[in-house]
Amino acid sequence: MELNTKRGNLLIQWLIGMGDLMVLNLLFFAVYYELSEFYTVMITRNLKEVLLLLNFCYFFALYFVPIQLHMSVVFIDKIVQRAISLITFFIFLFATCLIFLNIGNLIATFLITYYITAVVLFSFWRVLVRILLKIYRRRGHDLKRVIIIGAGKNGMELYRVMNNELAYGFTVMGFFDDNVALKKVLPNYLGNTEEVNDYVSKHGIDEIYCTLPGTQDEKMLKLLNFAEKNMVRFYIVPEFYRNVKKSLIIEMIESIPLLSIRREPLQATYNRALKRAFDIVFSLFVLVAIFPFLYIILGILIKMTSPGPILFKQKRTGLYGQEFECYKFRTMKVNSEADTIQAAKDDPRKTRLGDFLRKTNLDEFPQFLNVFAGDMSVVGPRPHMLKHTEEYSALIDKYMVRHLVKPGITGWAQVTGYRGETKTLEQMEGRVKRDVWYIENWSFFLDLKIIVVTIFNMFKGERNAY
Repeated sequence: MELNTKRGNLLIQWLIGMGDLMVLNLLFFAVYYELSEFYTVMITRNLKEVLLLLNFCYFFALYFVPIQLHMSVVFIDKIVQRAISLITFFIFLFATCLIFLNIGNLIATFLITYYITAVVLFSFWRVLVRILLKIYRRRGHDLKRVIIIGAGKNGMELYRVMNNELAYGFTVMGFFDDNVALKKVLPNYLGNTEEVNDYVSKHGIDEIYCTLPGTQDEKMLKLLNFAEKNMVRFYIVPEFYRNVKKSLIIEMIESIPLLSIRREPLQATYNRALKRAFDIVFSLFVLVAIFPFLYIILGILIKMTSPGPILFKQKRTGLYGQEFECYKFRTMKVNSEADTIQAAKDDPRKTRLGDFLRKTNLDEFPQFLNVFAGDMSVVGPRPHMLKHTEEYSALIDKYMVRHLVKPGITGWAQVTGYRGETKTLEQMEGRVKRDVWYIENWSFFLDLKIIVVTIFNMFKGERNAY
C-alpha cells in the first residue's frame, strides 16, 4: 500500500506538472496571436527555440519552487503566493535565456504581457487544481491509510481533525492503546501496542501517528524502529501539545532538536530587508505625492474648526516595547485626557472634521513620517498608547508578543473587524490574537492584501472607526 500511495502521489504531481506546462504554452500562444506582429516578429523567426526554452525554464523553475498542491494541508493564499513566485522566477529565467539569443531586448512588451497574464491565470489554475484534488479525495481516492497509537486527548483530537475532513487525504483505520477498557468506548479500537507490528504488516498502513506520553519512550522507540525497517512514515505528536495549542517549529543546535513555540518569518534578514525596502518606497511615494496636499488642505480645515496644532503627537509603544512619538492629524479639541482616555463613539472631544478623518483613515497619513523614519511599518500591529500597554500587558498573557515586530499604520486586526475602540477585555484579546497571528504568518503578499483591503475600507467607510 505504501508503494501504491507513493506512486499515486507521484502520478498526481506529474499530472499537475503536465497541466502547468499546458497552461503556460496555451497562454504563450494566446499572447503571441493577440499581439501585433511588430511585438512578435523576433519570436516568429525563432519559434522552435523559444518554445524549447519556455518549457525548459519551467522545469528549472520548478526545482526552486516545487509543487506542493498534493500535500495534506495547503492554504489558498499560499497556493497563490507560490504560483506567483514560480511564474516570476520562470519569466526571469525565460527572459535571461532570450537575451542570450539576442532577442530578449526586442520583445519586452510580449514578456510583460505574458507575465501579467500568466500571474493571473496560472494562479487561478493552481487554485482550481487544489479544489479538484480535494473533491477527488472526499470521494475516497488518494487516501493514506493511517493508525493512531494512543487514544488520549491528543490522539482523539488528531482523529477528529483527520476524520472530519477527507480532503486532507487520510483514512484513519483506528487506535492502538494499552488501556483495554477503551475497547468498549472506541468504535475503532484495534488492540494494544504489542499488536501494532502485525496489523501494519497485514493491512499495508502508510503512516503511524504516535501520541503516547513521554514516559513511554521505550515503546515509542520500538515502534519507530519497526516503522523505519518497514518503510512506514512515523510521526510523533508532542505530549505537551494538549496545553500548548501552537504550530511548533523545530530548530537544531548540531544534533540537538529545539522546539520553538512560534514561527516568525520576519526573523529572517531577507524578509526584514524586503519589508523595510517596501516601507521606504511606499512611504516616500505617499510623502511626496499625497501628503503635502493633504497637509495643506486638512491643515487649513483643522485650524478653521478648532484652535491648536495641525498634528497630534503621542507617545506610543513600538518595537520591543520602545517608546516613540506617533503622529496623526489632530481630530480632537486640545484636552488633558488625550494620553489616558481612548476615543469613543460620540466623544465630545472630537471635532466634526475629526469624525470624518477618523472614519476615512485620513488622520493616520502623518504616520508615514514614522514609517520613513523607521519607527513604524506600513503594515503591523497598531501602536497603543503607553497607558494601554501597561494595563493590558498585566491582563493578557500574549499582549507583549505583538511588539516583536514594528507597529503599523494598518494591520490584520484592523481589516478583520477589530478597528477602533476596545470596550471590553475580550475585544482586546481578539485584537491581540490577530496581531500574533500576523507575526506568525507574515508574508509580503499578506501585507499587500491588508493594504488593498484598507484602501477599500477608506472609500467604503468603517462603522467601528471613531
